[in-house]
Amino acid sequence: MRFFFSLLTLVTLLFNQAPAQSAQKATGRTGVHYEIFVRSFADSNGDGIGDLNGVTDKLDYLKDLGVSCLWLMPINPSPSYHKYDVTDYYGIDPEYGTMADFKRLLAEAHRRNIKVIIDFVINHTSNQHPWFKDAAANPTSPYRNWYVWMTPQQIDSLNLATREATADSGERSPWHVANKNADPAAARYYGMFWSGMPDLNYDEPKVRQEIYKTGQYWLRDVGVDGFRLDAARHIYPDQEEPKNPLFWQEFGRAMAQVKPDVYTVGEVWTKAEIVAPYFKGLTANFDFDLSFALQKLVAQEADTMNVVKMLAHNRAVFGQANPQFIDATMLTNHDQNRIGSVLNGNLDHEKVAASLLLTLPGNPYLYYGEELGMLGRKPDEAIREPFLWAPLAQDNQRTRWQKPYFSKDSTVAPLSRQQADPNSLFSHYKRLIQFRNGNPVLNDNLSQLVETGLKQTDLVSFIRKSGNRSVLVVQNLTGKPVTAALTATEKPFKKVVFQTVKGATVAGNNLTIPAYGCTILE
Repeated sequence: MRFFFSLLTLVTLLFNQAPAQSAQKATGRTGVHYEIFVRSFADSNGDGIGDLNGVTDKLDYLKDLGVSCLWLMPINPSPSYHKYDVTDYYGIDPEYGTMADFKRLLAEAHRRNIKVIIDFVINHTSNQHPWFKDAAANPTSPYRNWYVWMTPQQIDSLNLATREATADSGERSPWHVANKNADPAAARYYGMFWSGMPDLNYDEPKVRQEIYKTGQYWLRDVGVDGFRLDAARHIYPDQEEPKNPLFWQEFGRAMAQVKPDVYTVGEVWTKAEIVAPYFKGLTANFDFDLSFALQKLVAQEADTMNVVKMLAHNRAVFGQANPQFIDATMLTNHDQNRIGSVLNGNLDHEKVAASLLLTLPGNPYLYYGEELGMLGRKPDEAIREPFLWAPLAQDNQRTRWQKPYFSKDSTVAPLSRQQADPNSLFSHYKRLIQFRNGNPVLNDNLSQLVETGLKQTDLVSFIRKSGNRSVLVVQNLTGKPVTAALTATEKPFKKVVFQTVKGATVAGNNLTIPAYGCTILE
């Protein structure tokens, strides 16, 4: 039964443990990554739904912005708009195009030195997947054990009827009936997110074999560069947490058999000490702690929590698990209120948030439209609204699958207007990204993070070291100039090499930063 440790599985995993590959030897590990909800990004055929050819059409834009890797949210066939409930792991959803379209996108991205990773949703399938439909219809189905089944009596005896809501799932009653007319004593299936997404049973060897085969197909036969792993912490339920990192180690070895430099990034939404073991199997994991800390300090214009100290602690914890870890950083993603709305559309605050994301260590991810200041608050559809390429009357690639409530011409300046404005949020992002890409210290995901002696809450300051080079970054969180007395740690940094707001000065032992400005010194 899945809710008891499978001794054989556990022993096998422990025996086969191996450290994750060196990040320095693999490709696609640096630069800025960009998350795309294909349905909302760009419509190439006029049906109102974004598609793969639309993404291909916009690769020059992404290259010009400075993006080095794309993360495409699910593209497999699915009955839902979001496609996190897959019905065919080998296909492309017809709404988005064909496999030929996707291979063309890959080829064109690679020609521009842009990597592509795809959402690989393997914690669960759709309840419309042929495996589950067969399993639900017949208790003797060969696919029955591919999912998790228990009778109400078994569920109650193990005290598993409910679970605590988590940041990534509010589902408290994860056991569902497959047939509403079934006997009340009949077995129910486990679906942590909702009834339409039954969890797969990874104590069943055939499930592992099939999922590994599928992943290898996308890497070897299709040519993707890696995967974003949805719900990586929930392959096994909360009470079996230790089995999850072990699974990802086995998964990583299976993928490396066909692509030694495969890039994998996990959604592990919890504290650093629990995230850390996942770095033994996954290349990177998203840093939700940093995401929420940045949102808070930027809005408050004060760093009362000492974000650099927190980040340094978390990075030390990650490094103990795997010295080659990559911290995948972000402001928000497709499951969170957009940073533009979190900051109430305050342009200065959005620029500060971008400056911190793109100068702190880690592998930064932008959520599509973040560079425009797109807005959105849950429900999920409202944080996944259409990208604004040009004013509506001139925008023949804007998607129309839903009427936007938050991000429209009256609330967000379309890209074409921001490109012509040197003071726009887009221009701010582009300058930052291009400087970051050209700076060997900032673009080194494994660079050392050093705290400074500047302990003012109106500033965020830190030093990053890579080899024999280092930079000092100082961000003014407030709307007034701030002067800081340099300590012995900062005094060697005399030369201003980049500033988001002109006017930073070093006079004697004092550094003055303009309102909301970010200054980088060597």
